[in-house]
Amino acid sequence: MHWKIIVIGKPALDWARGGIADYAQRLGRYVKLEMDYLKEGGQEANSTRLLKASEGCFRVVLDERGRLLTTPAAKLLVDRWEMDSGIKRVAFLIGGADGHTEALRREAGELWALSPLTLQHELALVVLLEQLYRIHTIKRGEPYHR
Repeated sequence: MHWKIIVIGKPALDWARGGIADYAQRLGRYVKLEMDYLKEGGQEANSTRLLKASEGCFRVVLDERGRLLTTPAAKLLVDRWEMDSGIKRVAFLIGGADGHTEALRREAGELWALSPLTLQHELALVVLLEQLYRIHTIKRGEPYHR
């Protein structure tokens, strides 16, 4: 499966860049991973760019209004995407400081919240990558998830 993570804004914090690089490398052992960083341009422009960059993909929009999942529940969704639905490309969309438009949220195949708290986009990206890595280690029975 091809995983695409599209983020408004490039990571600027050293600790975030380190975590992103680490988990992207780890996750890359299991899936084809593509990371796209789009320039911040305001909510409407950001949502338009995110929709365009994710064309042809099953969209998972990360938003505080989304569904809170446990890691096992997220793993079951990924299993379903890979086996049952024929989904070949999944795009995770992380917005900018102003969040997503309602129009973008309506285009989502899934709407996920990583936390009931609002997360800064760099932190959200690290958390997302770690969870995707964790899901794949669970799928393979590896000891990372205890």
